Amino acid sequence: MSTAGPRKWLSLALVLCFVQMLTGCGTLANGRGWGQDATLFPGWDRVGKAALNAALEPETWAPAAGAGLFQIGSFDRNVSHWASERTPIFGSQTNAGTASDVLNGVSIGTTVITAVATPSGEQSGDWALNKAKGLSVDITAVALTSGVTSGLKSAVDRPRPTGSGQSFPSGHASNTSVCDTLSARNVDSLSITDGARLGLKIGFTALTVSTAWARVEAKQHYPSDVLGGMALGHFLGAFINDAFLGTETPKNFFFSLEPSKKDIYCSMHWVF
Repeated sequence: MSTAGPRKWLSLALVLCFVQMLTGCGTLANGRGWGQDATLFPGWDRVGKAALNAALEPETWAPAAGAGLFQIGSFDRNVSHWASERTPIFGSQTNAGTASDVLNGVSIGTTVITAVATPSGEQSGDWALNKAKGLSVDITAVALTSGVTSGLKSAVDRPRPTGSGQSFPSGHASNTSVCDTLSARNVDSLSITDGARLGLKIGFTALTVSTAWARVEAKQHYPSDVLGGMALGHFLGAFINDAFLGTETPKNFFFSLEPSKKDIYCSMHWVF
């Protein structure tokens, strides 16, 4: 697979960055600027709710469950062998490895672009301060994900499909996932149509999935490794953003308990 395509999209994203910067002034719907309410001390109630919501979002538990299912029998190794030998999407292990690096870079770029594009205040001084605070939250989420990923790699110490190195979880998958999660949160603060917002979020998800699959075709990770990385990245990105950024993130997930005389009914709803 040629890297010209991903590079073209990255160039387009950079152009859009400058365009969006022109609309980055102003405020959110609540009159506050993005990043203005970022805090180191959000309170245990907010931290607890953010952790629970992040864990219950499908982007966390679905890949985590998938990683578990791949441990059944030899499914994990068989898929890894088939993908790295056939390379149906990227054409070769070398192309897959290059593509995963490029796609990971694009995800990092989109996080910066979407953060810069958010409305952070009318005055240049306020805008700069709010941006710095908001970007600090994003950087913390990415850095924490990298640290946790490295720690898990050392603790699990699972060899890569090549027989060397540490495989679980995938660093490319976790990094792309946390970046794309932050980007998706950021576009919730943009004054764009619902269709455009949905399209961007689908694109972010596609970046995460494509990067993860590229690592499998490159013979650098098993499917469970990349699924574990995707779950970890989304959880930490959603948790850090929702707990420490201070913005009200629209929820597409709802959880409720309804007690009756004999039973307790638990219900979960997702809005798409």
